[in-house]
Amino acid sequence: MYYEPGRTPHNLPHDPFKSCVIPRPIGWISTIDEAGRHNLAPFSQFQNVTFDPPIVLFCANQRTTGKRKDSVTNAEATGEFVWNMATYALREAVNLTAQEVPPDVDEFEIAGLTKAPSRIVRPARVAESPIHFECRYLQTVRLPGNGVMGPANVVFGQVIAIHIADDAFRSDGCIDVLKLRPIARLGYYDYTSIESIFSMRIPGSEAMNAGLEGSSEKAAAILGRRAPV
Repeated sequence: MYYEPGRTPHNLPHDPFKSCVIPRPIGWISTIDEAGRHNLAPFSQFQNVTFDPPIVLFCANQRTTGKRKDSVTNAEATGEFVWNMATYALREAVNLTAQEVPPDVDEFEIAGLTKAPSRIVRPARVAESPIHFECRYLQTVRLPGNGVMGPANVVFGQVIAIHIADDAFRSDGCIDVLKLRPIARLGYYDYTSIESIFSMRIPGSEAMNAGLEGSSEKAAAILGRRAPV
């Protein structure tokens, strides 16, 4: 089949676009507003941007009312947000926090989740989640879109603190992904969880493999150069 989004019909019962870009990590973002009210919401358009320094983004379309989502306004107003890993064990809580509710409603309470204090930023962490990133807000890129919900706000933040549960590691010091079972969005109403992994190394370049690992220091050592400060 062939179609041009917004120009020609796809003639399918559901739009296939979101089912083609898969799986998508979930940005389970906790924020706090200027009045001290907590907010927690999942975003299926989430990703790390780079690793030195570590920077992440989450992208939020508009509310059904056409207004910006609380996570965006809170991050911009306070300069902070937290990413919490969404896992299979927490899937129902993640789904409950996706509801569109007024700013004075606490999604932590809706989902029966425990607030854990962060070390540097003010937004709380989801205590039941095994991994958290405390983030300092960097900037928002606003993208135009069609309809009430189409416009998007792409929020960038620098990771300034990382929390990982002690029991989240394998004996070799790597994160035990199969134990944690992070969930990811597919299309339609579908999700997936990580239940299998395989490894590959780029042939002929240990420096590039260090990049896959996310280690600027190791890459610099291999190349015989100092890592940038």
